[in-house]
Amino acid sequence: MSPRTTQVSTGGRRSTRIAAQPKEEVKAKPVTKKRPAKEGKDEAKKRAKPNEEGETDAVDAEKLAFIDIGDSLPTLTLKNEKDEDIQIAELASEKGVVLFLVPKADTPGCTTQACGFRDIYPDFTSVNFNVYCLSADSPTAQAKWQTKRELPYPLISDPKRELIAALGAGEGGKTKRSHFIFDKGGKLLDKKIPVKPADSPKLALEFIKSI
Repeated sequence: MSPRTTQVSTGGRRSTRIAAQPKEEVKAKPVTKKRPAKEGKDEAKKRAKPNEEGETDAVDAEKLAFIDIGDSLPTLTLKNEKDEDIQIAELASEKGVVLFLVPKADTPGCTTQACGFRDIYPDFTSVNFNVYCLSADSPTAQAKWQTKRELPYPLISDPKRELIAALGAGEGGKTKRSHFIFDKGGKLLDKKIPVKPADSPKLALEFIKSI
């Protein structure tokens, strides 16, 4: 047999032996399951803390319906300056309500607005209207401000800006200076947004006296 024939034959036999060898079992790599991103209510559980500018980095995903003229105070529980629960829907159960909003407690413009309501507070109560201040500040910060300025009305803490946003006064993590007037029973009668600090108290009283 010629060398060439031997090489071809041997090559053929080698190929047969290789083909006949069992294939190595390929082990599948374990699949790591990725945890689904938290959405909706899970994301909403993040607490939003106001910074020095009265801004927040996160707001609850569960939003209240927008409150416009003719709509009523929503069912919502917030805290007052004493860290006590306040039922928002019940604020106007016995009297009308003036709810004024400030961007941040104990800052110049907000103090002007708050002290303006303080100075004519008896004029509101004499016509059966209660006054409340609403902000994203903590109850502790509100309590300090209330004591410092001798504010005679309650302050309501809305750190997640739930009510503030529903009133249309929350934008870009800030609170727009404003005020809202609800009749006895909780229906929204009037709103001023935005409003100047010194104008807010007198405009609110003028409207109440006109109805």
